Amino acid sequence: MSATFLEEMAAASLARVRAARQLVSEAALAERARRCPRPPPLHLAAGGFDVIAELKLRSPAAGSLGAAAASIPERVTAYARAGAAAVSVLTEPDRFDGSLEHLLEAQAALAPLGVPVMRKDFLVDPYQVLEARLAGAGGVLVILRLLSRAATGALIDCARSCGLFVLLEAFDTGDLELMHELVAGHAAGNTLLAGVNCRDLATLDVVPQRLIELAPLLPPGVPHVAESGVATDADARRVAAAGYGLALVGSALMRAGEPMALLRSLLAAGRGARGVR
Repeated sequence: MSATFLEEMAAASLARVRAARQLVSEAALAERARRCPRPPPLHLAAGGFDVIAELKLRSPAAGSLGAAAASIPERVTAYARAGAAAVSVLTEPDRFDGSLEHLLEAQAALAPLGVPVMRKDFLVDPYQVLEARLAGAGGVLVILRLLSRAATGALIDCARSCGLFVLLEAFDTGDLELMHELVAGHAAGNTLLAGVNCRDLATLDVVPQRLIELAPLLPPGVPHVAESGVATDADARRVAAAGYGLALVGSALMRAGEPMALLRSLLAAGRGARGVR
């Protein structure tokens, strides 16, 4: 996932926004989003460890992850019943085989269980936050590397106005500096999450040690999320001991023969490392 990859993803994302605006204006989309039922809130274990389980049909690094779109309701329900605090749904169509329809399916299955879904995509415009809200999302991912400070702020402001939580994603110390600016003065709670993605942007390799190195630099007062690099109980214990209150786990769960068992095991390991049962 090189810088060029991110630039390509941003350009493709912007093209999709422009095409969507030709069909539905932002004002009309906002009005429809405001009429949507409120999504389930994000509930986190006090002082403990939680998992955001991810629905991801394909990865640019790993290729197909072996789950058919037809199994989406069954899979996300299994995640929720195993204890996931939220479910992240990839909606990027070109490299991840995702869609907003997958988000709609996931939220329909999870709403009765009180578990929110998060739109994970290369968001570049508040229009896409409104799309997420209309599809039933309770949260969105915002990649700090992708946009200017002003554009990032506009995404966050739109998400707040829609009542969505935001996972801010950082890759390095430069991103973390911006994250501190964005978090400063923000009211306590679970509406902003501070995440570190340990995937190397040049090689696509996962570098788990970066989670440990960058953990002390995360802003205080908001939940910290370890993204990528958590696939085993030992991984969960390591990031929990480093201060992360959540892990976003995608490929490992998608590949697992028994994803419910793996998710429960990761939760138990992380909570054990933090002294919470």
